Amino acid sequence: MTKDLIKEEKKVEYLELIYDLIFVYIIGRNNSLLHHMSGGEIQPGMFLAYVLCTLAVIQIWNYSTYYINLYGRNGLREHIFLFSNMFLLYFVAEGTRAQWESYHTQYHVAWAAILLNVALQYLIELRSRSKDPEHRALIRHISATLLIQALLVLGTIPVYRLTGTDVSGIPILFGMVASSVKSGGGAAKAVDFAHLSERAMLYVVFTFGEMVIAVSEYFTGRLTPARVYFSLMSFLIVVGLFLSYGTVYDKIIDREQSSSGLGYMLIHLFIIFGLNNITNSLEFMQDSEVKLLPKMVLLITSFLIFYVSLFLTTGYARKSCKPKAGFYLTMGAFAAAFVGLMAAFRENMYVNIAVTVICVFAVYSVIYRIGRANSK
Repeated sequence: MTKDLIKEEKKVEYLELIYDLIFVYIIGRNNSLLHHMSGGEIQPGMFLAYVLCTLAVIQIWNYSTYYINLYGRNGLREHIFLFSNMFLLYFVAEGTRAQWESYHTQYHVAWAAILLNVALQYLIELRSRSKDPEHRALIRHISATLLIQALLVLGTIPVYRLTGTDVSGIPILFGMVASSVKSGGGAAKAVDFAHLSERAMLYVVFTFGEMVIAVSEYFTGRLTPARVYFSLMSFLIVVGLFLSYGTVYDKIIDREQSSSGLGYMLIHLFIIFGLNNITNSLEFMQDSEVKLLPKMVLLITSFLIFYVSLFLTTGYARKSCKPKAGFYLTMGAFAAAFVGLMAAFRENMYVNIAVTVICVFAVYSVIYRIGRANSK
């Protein structure tokens, strides 16, 4: 293979890892929204705020990561833009609280400023692409998406002040739809998928870090057989989830493929969202003040979101690892069994946490066999 055919590996820079630290902080802030209960139930307003805040922040991370992947040079200008975003994200984090109504304007102004920040980076890049129509088309599409979304975010402020209705879901939904529309043709293929998938993996790892902290609550208190049992089961759940994602990432995904990566990043938005929900579910499982029905619904829904999203990443799998129809039938059977057993033993925490562990490792065993077949 000639030297010019070998694609230079794009490494994850220290700057990107430092940038991710602010998102670790915001993950905890977002998760705290669900812990404001009323009569043992999650408040609908808090749950909606949690969903919107979580999706908005992950979306911001996606936008920044995609730019760095395509055009990042680890230069001074890039440092200034990223540190500016970090500064603005502190205001986003500060507005992520139970009394979010008082911080609505602050949150949305900072959110819009971040979108404009990333859009400006793309527009600056446009100047150096005068003889590259495909890249110019891609840059115009992404920058237009960011500018329109920023305007929509700012537009939510007067709507909320005049009507008391928060319509933050509109700009988030617009961003999802507009980002999934392909543009730029071959320019999108310039994405370094290995770098992009590694960045997504690192965000997932940070999300697991928050889960590890949450599970530590199972280890507190007087040492009893029940304490040992539940701490072990919760730990195994985290291990099984991590192994499943790790095997898909390391053994099944074709990280050398040529792809725009837009779909992969969109899928990870929901993988991370699912993991955040699982973290909260595990905390609620041992909280007797939380009513049974809401925490069981959240737990079941969280696992389904995570696994459905994880399986969607197999669209980026190596040819030898592409799941066949039998895989999806097996996963469907596992899901049905999980939901049925959790409903049947909803009042017995000893049984339903064991059911969760068994299902998690049953799924992992199937994923492991697929990954192992590829490594031979």
